[in-house]
Amino acid sequence: MPRITLIGAGSLTFAKNLIGDILSFEALSDSEIVLMDLDEDRLDEVGAVTEAMIENGDVEATVETTTDRREALTDTDYVFNLINVGGLEPFENEIRIPEEYGVKQAIGDTLGPGGIFRGLRTVPVMVDMAKEMEEVCPDAPLLNYTNPMVLVSWATHTATDIDIYGLCHSIPHTAQAIADYIDIPYDELDYWAAGINHMAWFLDIEHDGEDLYPALHKAMGDEDIYRQDTVRFEVMDHFGAFVSESSHHMSEYVPYFRTDEDRIEELVGEGYAGRMETAAYLEEWSARHREHGSGESSIDPSEATISRSDEYAARIIHSIETGKRRRLNLNVTNETNAIGNLQDDAFVEVPALVDGTGIHPMSVGDLPEQLAALNRTNLNVQRLAVEASLTGDRETLYRAMKLDPLTAASISLDEIESMTDDLLVANSEYLPQFEATGR
Repeated sequence: MPRITLIGAGSLTFAKNLIGDILSFEALSDSEIVLMDLDEDRLDEVGAVTEAMIENGDVEATVETTTDRREALTDTDYVFNLINVGGLEPFENEIRIPEEYGVKQAIGDTLGPGGIFRGLRTVPVMVDMAKEMEEVCPDAPLLNYTNPMVLVSWATHTATDIDIYGLCHSIPHTAQAIADYIDIPYDELDYWAAGINHMAWFLDIEHDGEDLYPALHKAMGDEDIYRQDTVRFEVMDHFGAFVSESSHHMSEYVPYFRTDEDRIEELVGEGYAGRMETAAYLEEWSARHREHGSGESSIDPSEATISRSDEYAARIIHSIETGKRRRLNLNVTNETNAIGNLQDDAFVEVPALVDGTGIHPMSVGDLPEQLAALNRTNLNVQRLAVEASLTGDRETLYRAMKLDPLTAASISLDEIESMTDDLLVANSEYLPQFEATGR
């Protein structure tokens, strides 16, 4: 009867999927599920849906809801982190202010000004939570879903002794896309992928022992297929491997695609929409937030049924609790030298074996040098952003922003400092570590 705590459980759809995953395993169907969120209306909504899933599924699980994080964490066995610090306002600032300077992000949650500042406002909360875990559930693994995955996980690992693992579905989703492009059943695809979150590389792609990269290059020659994933096909063509995040995400992490309006239109296009997509996302996010704040559930309790998604969290728990061995791609510290030619204190995304003895990252050796070099351009930014997030040092933050590939390709060094200052002022409410620091 494991005790499983979801922090930031007010994200109804995502929390429902994760709870459904837990309850879908017979060995976990009697779990104690603890839901914690600061928004009582949204918390009540998720709690009601969970109770309906338990009743409709006729399982023995129990559910508790609380706004007290320490209470939720006390004596728990597993912690899921789903938090979103600040909500809509800082997120919009992190898109709009850089846009005014000429930095045209698409999503802004991983790298770039948006990803860095999202990390800055998330890390203090994450570190506080992990320090609380050290006191009340020191052996519980922290399974993190919050972006920016590398920055947040790296900082939390640096500042605390809690075992933190980053979970992301981009690799299996990319594998599904590859299978579609080359018309191979997804469940027959064999692959080996490693790198960093949102920039992991498909080092091998096979079907019945046959290398599928020639077929993927051939698929790139089909204009209809190419237009579905232009940036990732271009990166594969120039650097030799298919990357794990979508074209609109990947276009933000390198300096090649988002500095000119015509090039954005040509290679990212309206299908990925760049700023228009962001505007639509902001509008949708705001509407969803208002709906959840109403206290009325958008899910009919009679339709709250147990089903299993492709997320990793419940599978990890099931493997640890039952001993069933699984191989999953997880974000882990590179202190075990899982990737030989990336920084040993960074967070990397590699295959890991999970069984009754825990989570065991696998060694993939060295990446091809050009792929490691692209990863390093992101890790260099994230390393300085981790330091800035923990110390509140402005000079370190300026340097992180200046090293960001898209920002550096878009505006001058002085403009980067001015933009950083504007972001610090706009989102000061969420950046307590910078309150006592000056330039």
